[in-house]
Amino acid sequence: MKSPLLAFFKFLIGVLLVSLVSSGAAHAIDGASPTPAAITSQITAFYQKFVNKEGKVDYSGIQRNPEMLQRLLENIAVFDVAKAKMPDQYAFYLNAYNVLVIGEIVAHYPLVSVQELPGFFNKTSLRVAGERLTLDQIETDKLRKIYDDPRLHFALVCGTNSCPRLSRTAYVGKDLFVQLNNQTQFALLDPAYVKVNEADKTVKLPEIFKWYETDFSSSGKTGVLYVNQFRKDDRVPTWFSVDYYPYNWSLNDQKQEVTVALEK
Repeated sequence: MKSPLLAFFKFLIGVLLVSLVSSGAAHAIDGASPTPAAITSQITAFYQKFVNKEGKVDYSGIQRNPEMLQRLLENIAVFDVAKAKMPDQYAFYLNAYNVLVIGEIVAHYPLVSVQELPGFFNKTSLRVAGERLTLDQIETDKLRKIYDDPRLHFALVCGTNSCPRLSRTAYVGKDLFVQLNNQTQFALLDPAYVKVNEADKTVKLPEIFKWYETDFSSSGKTGVLYVNQFRKDDRVPTWFSVDYYPYNWSLNDQKQEVTVALEK
């Protein structure tokens, strides 16, 4: 006959073993790299909750409820990019850039502009797919140098009002060509982004066309010629005088948008 004390100790050991195995399994799942489909689905859900149709971000809302953002940042940090197909890698770094911008703004919110954060683009290193990278390194080393695709400049959103609208849908590898075309067309048809003045026969372009002229020239077309590729029915006359309007560094913040509307 077994001793009751011995039986009790065996029961405790069994409970501890089950607990350790369960804990180890949970840790493995939590620490594992998410699939491309899982991470894009997670990003889209996050955008649907905190980004409006104008592409403005509810930074104060995210700060009050940071759980979705925190899970996203953790998944971006451990994503195994080497196992992903090239279109999924491209989509990952576009998405990572946009989410990391939001993460850094939320970490220092309230802000009026990212210019309040010295080194925001080129000094602060962030965890991305097992590396420490700045936003500039993601843009240049992981995107521009590899894909040679000017459309990415309309997909990267740096937290300012002069950036293109932030899409409420994550970029997905299998749909990326269409998504980038749509995003670029949306930006270049926006009269607040490409400012055409028929009376004065002038067009004012965002300064990215000046800053990244070599990127656009690699496609064979720059300035108005590049713009017109995405304005089939509303082309800008090529003889119009071209200038660049000053960059607006104010935050793409839903709260600021509401404040401006109330002030009017």
